[in-house]
Amino acid sequence: MPDCLFCLILDGSVPSKKVYEDEDVYAFEDINPQAPVHVLVIPRKHIPTFNDMTQEDAPLAAKMFLAAQKIAREKGLDKTGYRLNGNCLESAGQSVFHIHFHLLGGRNFSWPPG
Repeated sequence: MPDCLFCLILDGSVPSKKVYEDEDVYAFEDINPQAPVHVLVIPRKHIPTFNDMTQEDAPLAAKMFLAAQKIAREKGLDKTGYRLNGNCLESAGQSVFHIHFHLLGGRNFSWPPG
């Protein structure tokens, strides 16, 4: 999608600080971190919202979770804890319409999140 920020990051038009990549998933540091570790995990396939996922996207979702797990382990968060968050639509806080997870760690979190 030519107007999608994350698609522009994926094609190299917008720079990012890469943390992880494979053939299906890309992860990079958030430019406005909300925790000492704040990584965005995105699929290479453009899917606007979690509502737009299909059964065929199930393996991709699993790959996103496993990428987040790998990143958390590499950053030592598997020992201290981390939060994996996904927002769907504006009222939930989604501002970029390309599905993604926020991997957050390195500090204590409260519940409910806000």
